[in-house]
Amino acid sequence: MPKFSLRPIITAFMFLTRIPMPELKDFQPQDSGRALAYFPVVGLVIGLLMLLIAQLIAMSPLVLAALLLTFWVFITGGLHIDGLADSADGWLGGTRDKERSLEIMKDPVCGSAAVMAVGCLLIIKFAALTSLLEQAQLSALLLAPIIGRCVPLILFLSTPYVRKDGLAQHFISYSSKPAIYAVLLTVLLLCFVILSLPTALIVLSSCALILLGLRYLMMDRLQGNTGDTTGAAVEIIEATVLIALCIS
Repeated sequence: MPKFSLRPIITAFMFLTRIPMPELKDFQPQDSGRALAYFPVVGLVIGLLMLLIAQLIAMSPLVLAALLLTFWVFITGGLHIDGLADSADGWLGGTRDKERSLEIMKDPVCGSAAVMAVGCLLIIKFAALTSLLEQAQLSALLLAPIIGRCVPLILFLSTPYVRKDGLAQHFISYSSKPAIYAVLLTVLLLCFVILSLPTALIVLSSCALILLGLRYLMMDRLQGNTGDTTGAAVEIIEATVLIALCIS
């Protein structure tokens, strides 16, 4: 029986959050690969912390939504928002050219498309959070980060990775497919446990359709995905979960 190690879990939290973690000595690329299956666990912890904040702070839904969204952004260090910004610039400025799009996405300077995309997404998340808090649908705080962090697992399994020297290459090369499938199945079951059957079907089908659309755009423009497009997809799917729960 393989020996259980905390290294992949620590690696997942170090990569996806700003939560202080023990220092890893002799870091290996294999640590990144094994960490991939724990991404939804990171989402679970973020969701639980958001639930705790919502339970402890007695404020109007409007103010609480603003606080939760701020916490949501800062606990991740804006990692996925940065991917959304870079992807938006690449899509607007790349003019359907793969190499030009990839070049723009590597540029650390944000253009107008990045500002518009991030601004619109944060407004959507804020409005949806306010509506859900008014309806006391606190399950959204738990499910959105978890489902969002299933996106890298799905994309890395199903979509070619464009940048062979990119940071995410280690996640792909050393990941365990059986572990990833087990985690995705667990999250799927969790949705049906927490939500009613009609609501779960609405949320999951909405996320599936949006992710398929995003993957189509990635394949059409880049013939694959990158860390930036994966981060953008995480943000968009999190917003999709919130919106689906608002209308269900």
